[in-house]
Order: sequence, then structure tokens, then C-alpha cells
Amino acid sequence: MNLSECVRDWRPGELTASEVIAEAPAARLAGVLGRAGDAPAAGEPLPPLWHWLYFLDWPAQPELGADGHPADGHFLPPIPSRTRMFAGGRLRVDAPLDVGASAVRTSGLADVKVKQGRSGELLFVTVRNEYRQHGELRVTEEQDLVYRSGGGGPARHELVSDAATSDAPWQSPLRADPVLLFRFSALTANAHRIHYDRPYATEVEHYPELVVHGPLLAVLMAELPRTHAPERRLTSLTYRFRRPVFAGEPVLVTGEPEAGTARLAVADAAGTVRAEAQAEFA
Repeated sequence: MNLSECVRDWRPGELTASEVIAEAPAARLAGVLGRAGDAPAAGEPLPPLWHWLYFLDWPAQPELGADGHPADGHFLPPIPSRTRMFAGGRLRVDAPLDVGASAVRTSGLADVKVKQGRSGELLFVTVRNEYRQHGELRVTEEQDLVYRSGGGGPARHELVSDAATSDAPWQSPLRADPVLLFRFSALTANAHRIHYDRPYATEVEHYPELVVHGPLLAVLMAELPRTHAPERRLTSLTYRFRRPVFAGEPVLVTGEPEAGTARLAVADAAGTVRAEAQAEFA
């Protein structure tokens, strides 16, 4: 299957939606992160990446595929037997979104590229979202999604059981359990079964365990400076997911601050980086 042929004429137009950045979703995520007393109230800034709680898609049940993802969608490429991986993205915060105020999101296709991977062709799709409040651009985000046609199992992974250690000044341990993954799936309307259906994840997609959401790892990395250096206002975040983290694996979310920046990562006991990010501050 030639992916370039499949997407030669695929150019979906922009979509615009509006929604109030309500307090309730932010309060729920604060509880999931163990920061129930730190939820932003109306008039306060929404923390970086928490906009993922809003503008959610809830397709009708018959519109979902066997994996839990929507079978069709405006920015889903028209390729057969499509499997998807969230590879990373870039966030720019000109000003935080205000909780309690209405926001407008404009979404568009930023880039489409076909590349040759070790196991065949890969389609790289970048979707750009712009968030406006009070008539001004506040947040801009680009998400990089990688698609494969015809299925194909994931790379072989061995579960890590040893606890990770680090000398980084900012640290937060993570050992995600199925309850955490289920709650984050519910908060973000993510119905992909690899995050909550263990028989499906292990027997159909051949992972060794439930898969921790890439967006959850990104949120946890973005939370480090908010926890350890709340006086710093994050203005940009570039993040990349390198290898999956699985339920029950002990990993460490770390941050190494520098002048105006911070290097963030999620790593295991062997020092293998599962996710990484570069943050910049005002």
C-alpha cells in the first residue's frame, strides 16, 4: 500500500469550536494528579497542557473502531487498517487560558509526510490548534501523530521492575496503575483500549501490559516546574515520546533547570529515556 497515493488529495479544512474553560474538569485532573487543593478557580490561569481536558470528541458508539478509536474523523488520514502513535508536539503559551472564560479553538492540518521506517511506510501528520480568549491568541499547539497501514505489532518491550534513581533537582516518581489510566482516559475522552483493557492490550496489540498515555507523561513533565518553581511562567514546551511506559513500571519524572529553561524527562532504572521535553520560561 502506497501511503503517498492514499493522502495525495487529502487536505481537510480548518475546524473552529468554542467552549467555556470550566472549573470542573480542571478540578478533576487536580484530584487525579494528587493536587486536589491546587485546582485553578475561575479567573485563574489554566496550567500548561490542561487544555487537553476541553474540546473533547465523543463519537457515537457505532462510530468507534475495534481498538476504541474513532473509525473516521476530520483529521484522520484515509489509509486502510490504520494504527496510530502520538509521537510528540510543541506548545507555545503567549498567555495562559483563563479558567471560567469562553475559548475558541481553530484546528488545521499543518503538515503531512510519508517516511520509510524499518518495518514499512509511516505517515506523519501534524495538526495545529490555536486557542483564543478575549479576542487574542493565547495558546498554540502542534501535535505530531504517526500512522501505519495494515496493523503490525509494536516493538518488543521488556518490563522494568527496578526503581529508577536520579540526581536531578526536580523529581517525581511514577508507577501508574490501571485506576490512574482509566481515570485519565475518562478525563480526556480517550477510548483507546490499550490504556484500560488489559486482555486487548496484551493479546491483540501484543503489549506486555497496559500502556501509559503519552499525554499523561507530558502533563507530568509540565507539572514539575509548576511544583518546584511556581514563580516561573512556562512559555514553550517541546515534548517527544520515545518508548512506551507500562502499568506497574517504576519510572522517574525528572527536571534539570537552567537559566530560563529546563530539561525534563521520564526515565527508567536502566537510564532509558521514555519521554523527554524542553521547557522555556518567561
